[in-house]
Amino acid sequence: MISTAFAMGATEGQAAGGLAGFLPIIILFAIFYFLLIRPQQKKAKEHREMISNLKKGNRIITSGGIFGTITSIDDTSIGLEIAEKVKIKVSRGNVAAMVSESETAVKSEKK
Repeated sequence: MISTAFAMGATEGQAAGGLAGFLPIIILFAIFYFLLIRPQQKKAKEHREMISNLKKGNRIITSGGIFGTITSIDDTSIGLEIAEKVKIKVSRGNVAAMVSESETAVKSEKK
């Protein structure tokens, strides 16, 4: 009978221990959210806004590293002039960033 009494008392203590076992997992999820997930979502939102604000004449760099000036634009693709009379067509999603005129001037001075 004594062994049965110990077994019944142990279930009450384990219930509190089970809830405390999930606390580290919850803390890890919160850390991942604030350090990884949230900044990535913010960056993706900024990239979507940048792509939606592209206009003809903007200087951009593609994800492949090609600099160019936008000559035509539609819903899915962008026409780029990468050199005089050299035009290519790239997907809108492959635009990595817009290049400001000051960055272009600094790069051309270094050459």
